[in-house]
Amino acid sequence: MSDVWGRVDDYIVDKLVNEDEALAGALSANSAAGLRPIDVSAAQGKFLHLLVRMSGAKRILEIGTLGAYSTIWMAKALPAGGKVVTLEYDPHHAEVARGNIERAGLSGTIEVRVGAAADTLPVLAAEKPAPFDFVFIDADKPSNTIYLDWAIKLGRPGTVIVLDNVVRDGEVANAASTDPNVRGSRGAFELIANNPRLSATALQTVGGKGYDGFAVMILD
Repeated sequence: MSDVWGRVDDYIVDKLVNEDEALAGALSANSAAGLRPIDVSAAQGKFLHLLVRMSGAKRILEIGTLGAYSTIWMAKALPAGGKVVTLEYDPHHAEVARGNIERAGLSGTIEVRVGAAADTLPVLAAEKPAPFDFVFIDADKPSNTIYLDWAIKLGRPGTVIVLDNVVRDGEVANAASTDPNVRGSRGAFELIANNPRLSATALQTVGGKGYDGFAVMILD
């Protein structure tokens, strides 16, 4: 089935996505710099772009930059004066991301902060920024609950939060799993289910990236 998923992904991208030179160049630069090919797919990037537009977001928080492929997709959906703050653990990844952002002409829109997000998020909060309208979480999965807690603190009623890679090849439904990534996904589901401020669902996805899924929620 994975071959079918890949072919359909290619068809969707060809017909609907219209990945531009800056986005394609970011993927090429990421590969040349030795980054793992774990960016969102082009179709998923366009989906994030559309969610940002639909929500009317002006301020975005991204946790997990990698080479800024998803960052650029979201930044391109912002109105004039919009802002993305993106957090990246690895200094090499951040350097590659900044190059991609500069080539995309988005250095004035996107701010990359380097360090473990569990450390940089409290620093960001201490600056008392305006609430974020949209939060995309795509970092180390065992820390999902930490990142969700901060997304809630840094958001406002109406903030949209997207948490990526929650299905884990279906293993999220396996209560006996000892995989830290699966445990991180299950912990996130428990947090979301037990927080009355979050209205959420999760969708399974298939495609060139395999079988996974994401949770999407709104902060009440």
